[in-house]
Formats: sequence, C-alpha cells, structure tokens
Amino acid sequence: MKLILITGRTLKQGCSSMLGKDSPDYLEETARAEMNREDLDSRGLKEGARIKARTDAGVALFTCQEGKVPRGIIFVPSGPLANQLVGTDTQGSGMPSSKGVEVEVEPAEKGLSS
Repeated sequence: MKLILITGRTLKQGCSSMLGKDSPDYLEETARAEMNREDLDSRGLKEGARIKARTDAGVALFTCQEGKVPRGIIFVPSGPLANQLVGTDTQGSGMPSSKGVEVEVEPAEKGLSS
C-alpha cells in the first residue's frame, strides 16, 4: 500500500539551518520521516528503524518515527532527501510538487546508508 508524501519545514529544521545546512542537527532533522502508528505497524516498523522511500522520481533513506499525521500520510521535512523524492518536473510553475506524491515505504536493507 502506497502512502502520500507531504513535505514541509519544521521548527527544529529552521533553528538548525542557522548553524548551516551541512550541520549535524539540520541533516538529522531532514533525514527523518513521520508516519501514523497504524502505518508503522502494518509495515512491521518500529520507531527509529531505517526505511527506504521510493517515488517515480527517486529513492531516499530515512529514520522513521511515529507522528501526528493521518493514516496514509508520510511527512518528511523539506531538504536534500525530500528533494530526491519529489523530482524536477515543475509543470511550468518553477517549483516541483512536494505534496501529494505517492510513495512506497519499506524497511531499508541492513548496512544501507543515505
């Protein structure tokens, strides 16, 4: 079952960006994905597990955590990894679609890094 990707900025991301987008805090914040508890359970995922997210545009690895998101939604903070999932097609708007993208989520293979 596919989920719907929603990206956006977080408060922690905004604060850590002041340290630089290559700072450990910023990179950690943008490398996580929030999912509903039922979506985690149905995929056999525990909080802190590494997941592989795949869209038509690409693949990225995240650390999953339970979030206050509706079932069927996966929230990822905007950033380098989210960009790998949204692609480059702007449909003439100059901005790629970062919300409403279908995404497949599965446990990441052991030893795989982002």
